[in-house]
Amino acid sequence: MTTQNAIDWPERYLPGTTDNFVSNEKIVRGLRAADVWPYLVDTSTWESYYDNVADIRFSGGAGPGLAEGVRFSFGTFGFPPLDAEVVEFRAPAPGAPGRLSWTARQEGGPDERLDVLHAWLVEDLPGDRVRILTQESQIGRPAADLAGQTPNPMLLGHQAWLDGLTGAAAGAKRS
Repeated sequence: MTTQNAIDWPERYLPGTTDNFVSNEKIVRGLRAADVWPYLVDTSTWESYYDNVADIRFSGGAGPGLAEGVRFSFGTFGFPPLDAEVVEFRAPAPGAPGRLSWTARQEGGPDERLDVLHAWLVEDLPGDRVRILTQESQIGRPAADLAGQTPNPMLLGHQAWLDGLTGAAAGAKRS
């Protein structure tokens, strides 16, 4: 039996207590966490495999690589650029999954305010497989509006991100 790891949630963003929560997972044979991780943490690659992100900018001379404490902004899902900060960053290691999460905020009045935690887990599984789990918990009226749509645009968008991420890693491995 194999036990799979889970996202570590701060209480504020605990799934089931926020206005919107989505969870996407992909398990792929022939890739390892070390193959996928560079495409996740190097934001200069994102737009090459995911068409729902734009205008990635960093403050303080950081970037394009993510690391704990790095602040950046990006546009997604039609929102104005969200201000983000990496709050967890642990590269995958033997026996330990890679963990990445950032908070992202949009300020404004009650109809515009948005506060999210987007988390990633990248782990090797037996049988030459990798598991990528991405979950996002959102607070605010825009989040509630997304949650009320069927299908949820966040669910579809994050699946496209997973598909692009694994496709980029697999393509590089074949090269």
